[in-house]
Amino acid sequence: MTLTVLLMLGTLTASAQDGPQRYWSDTWRGWHFYEDPSPDVEAKPATSPKTLTPTVPTVSPKAPELAAFERLQKAVEETRNIAIMHPTEANVRRYMELESQVVERASYFADVAQRVAWATPELDPTLQGRPVGAKALEVFEQQQLADRSRSIADLGRDHVLFFFYRADCPYCHAFAPTLAAFQARHSIKVVAIGVDGGPMPGFPDARADNGIATTLKVTQVPAVFLAQPFTGKITPIGFGVLSEAQLLERIALVATPQAEAMLPSASRQMGRQSVFP
Repeated sequence: MTLTVLLMLGTLTASAQDGPQRYWSDTWRGWHFYEDPSPDVEAKPATSPKTLTPTVPTVSPKAPELAAFERLQKAVEETRNIAIMHPTEANVRRYMELESQVVERASYFADVAQRVAWATPELDPTLQGRPVGAKALEVFEQQQLADRSRSIADLGRDHVLFFFYRADCPYCHAFAPTLAAFQARHSIKVVAIGVDGGPMPGFPDARADNGIATTLKVTQVPAVFLAQPFTGKITPIGFGVLSEAQLLERIALVATPQAEAMLPSASRQMGRQSVFP
């Protein structure tokens, strides 16, 4: 009898472990409880990984002229290198023949470009800026001289030229007649300032230096400065003996609105009493 009870208990225990739990294995819940059965987990279908199609960039077809140029360029480079490393008569001749072809093509291109420029004025470099023909250059320089002379005459209304000199300087004496003629021709006053206080022929109203030469750091004469007494602005024009054409060009350049932006430190700002004692 005892053996039969043990066998029954073993069977019940195995059933509780293998099958669903019975009420006698959960006596703590009591006799009246209800438990929803666990839902069956639906197996998700396995998704196959997406295969990425590599994107091949579309290459536009190369122009046949570009392909031919690259082949010629490569052939010239290779034959040249071969001729340099192994300068036999055949290698050098092969390179020179290819180089001759390149020169011939470049010459033909230059001829076509020149004829296009002749037929298109806006592309003709001889019509842009300073001309190259002798007669055209003469007309250009005359026109430029007249324009600059008018602009300097306008400057002469409120500007003067400071001419720093020394009485014992032969270059100052050689330069003085040019400045005197420049003053008469272009209607801009030249104020001669003797660094050593000596006289200068052609400028009977020359002034002795009042310290402005030191302020402007004039260490070499002759020296020319463009000054505007009303504002006290002084700008260097040049040192040494200058021609009239150089004076015209430099004064016209420094008087432009862009000149201050090119070299802001060139101009000095001084009081009126410092400019004219």
